[in-house]
Amino acid sequence: MLLNTVKRSSLSIYLYATLPSVILSFVGGSSVLKRKRPFFTPTMSDLQAPLRPKRKKGVVDFLVQFRWILVIFIVLPFSALYYFLIYVGDVRSEMKSYKQRQKEHDENVKKVVKRLKQRNPKKDGLVCTARKPWVAVGMRNVDYKRARHYEVDLSAFRNILEIDKERMIARVEPLVNMGQITRTTVPMNLSLAVVAELDDLTVGGLINGYGIEGSSHIYGLFSDTVVAYEIVLADGRVVRATKDNEYSDLFYAIPWSQGTLGFLVAAEIKLIPIKEYMRLTYTPVVGNLKELAQGYMDSFAPRDGDQDNPAKVPDFVEGMVYSPTEGVFMTGRYASKEEAKKKGNKINNVGWWFKPWFYQHAQTAIKKGEFVEYIPTREYYHRHTRCLYWEGKLILPFGDQFWFRFLLGWLMPPKVSLLKATQGEAIRNYYHENHVIQDMLVPLYKVGDALEWVDREMEIYPLWLCPHRLFKLPVKTMVYPEPGFEHHHRQGDTEYAQMFTDVGVYYAPGPVLRGEVFDGAEAVRKMEKWLIENHSFQPQYAVSELNEKDFWKMFDADLYEHVRRKYGAVGTFMSVYYKSKKGRKTEKEVQEAEQAHLETAYAEAD
Repeated sequence: MLLNTVKRSSLSIYLYATLPSVILSFVGGSSVLKRKRPFFTPTMSDLQAPLRPKRKKGVVDFLVQFRWILVIFIVLPFSALYYFLIYVGDVRSEMKSYKQRQKEHDENVKKVVKRLKQRNPKKDGLVCTARKPWVAVGMRNVDYKRARHYEVDLSAFRNILEIDKERMIARVEPLVNMGQITRTTVPMNLSLAVVAELDDLTVGGLINGYGIEGSSHIYGLFSDTVVAYEIVLADGRVVRATKDNEYSDLFYAIPWSQGTLGFLVAAEIKLIPIKEYMRLTYTPVVGNLKELAQGYMDSFAPRDGDQDNPAKVPDFVEGMVYSPTEGVFMTGRYASKEEAKKKGNKINNVGWWFKPWFYQHAQTAIKKGEFVEYIPTREYYHRHTRCLYWEGKLILPFGDQFWFRFLLGWLMPPKVSLLKATQGEAIRNYYHENHVIQDMLVPLYKVGDALEWVDREMEIYPLWLCPHRLFKLPVKTMVYPEPGFEHHHRQGDTEYAQMFTDVGVYYAPGPVLRGEVFDGAEAVRKMEKWLIENHSFQPQYAVSELNEKDFWKMFDADLYEHVRRKYGAVGTFMSVYYKSKKGRKTEKEVQEAEQAHLETAYAEAD
């Protein structure tokens, strides 16, 4: 509830703020960014007349081009200090006994309950967290907080409350982030079943929003690994929701709800046993986009349908498509320290600040062929943190150079909140129009179609591929498998789950890199239409162009609407559509929208 999420990966999630620097093609910047296909030598067709009219440059282009100066001399140093202070706070938390942490947790929950009960619905407006809009790591606009609202402070909920090795459960507060929890669990040879790649992504954001990782083809999305939620409802009641207790409807409705059903104050999350290293195999594939998609599917989904056989299915899967004809697919299996250190095996500490960025390191497989190496498990989990996938190339065009990595690489990545704090509305709108940060969650068998659509409409590379199961649940939630999927026996599917894939689209489109006119909002509208037509989904951390009717065509409203009314969220918390809606929200708009939900049902989908 308190965080908007992400990717994530989710990516999701960081990347809106991490554009702060340089789409240099507009003003004669880095030659890398002028290419039609980023990171590759331009072809003759790239140098020919543009497909669209040239875009006129303005003052904002100049500000964006040279924003790297602000990033290096202000954002990066303050980010390093911020991360250090957070780390000190985490260490202090770890020094406390579990009993002491639980006592503090109970006291903080009482404060939340007290604050909620002090609210006068007629005078105080809707309830939201006290976090400032620029602090959120999601990409979408959180201007709803600029309207009248009643703030509840949840900043104290950042402790790991318990690691229960017998139940294999981690009980954590919502502001615990992925870096914090892996520091605690990995030395125990334990891990969350799904660990989103970027350090700063929090439990609350990944539950209420969207979270994915290379293990999601086994365990599903981050929210699928949650065993129980501790929620403060609109009336101040504190409840524990599980899939089989009296609050089971609330349990199934919380994922994707964006914190609009109550305040999440703790979660119990599944742990799995792990080993010290990840044995990672890099496999290059060359061909057209459909052939790349098939190579990706074959890397983790047995064609004989034996999807639950650990001998055939790797522990981790990830794909990166670097051009319309080249991709690298990585599969990982946990390996012991003894195995990794056997003679002849290569160990790669990708977490060191001076190391090449991970996506560039993986790309070397295209030239040298398939290879295997061992990566320390925790470093593998956070392999995309330093360069924020490939968005670091736009933040600092020279950031991937050895001299920069060696001298200043330890300062990476910049803190997202600081990037957003130094970003005016004109620059933010500039990125909305000239950059794409979206995730397309599509059925596995449609990955080839999705890749072709992105190539045709956006020309963005690299693309990130990460598979995840979408489980068939006892109730229909906001996201759900295709009806009758279990009867088709498609590659990757089982009787109880349909295999989906996150196609991560993060970068400046080809027309933008060539200096041509590009309508980012229209491109997103086309993408959303394609997703609706193909039973696919768009994570809500991203900027959306959906109107309310189309929003509820993409997502299912029934359970969400039922739970909001049953537990008194209507009139207390903003609806998920309106909270996700693009643009600034005034007090009047907030009041009118919420009143409409009090009087009528959600817009019906055709």
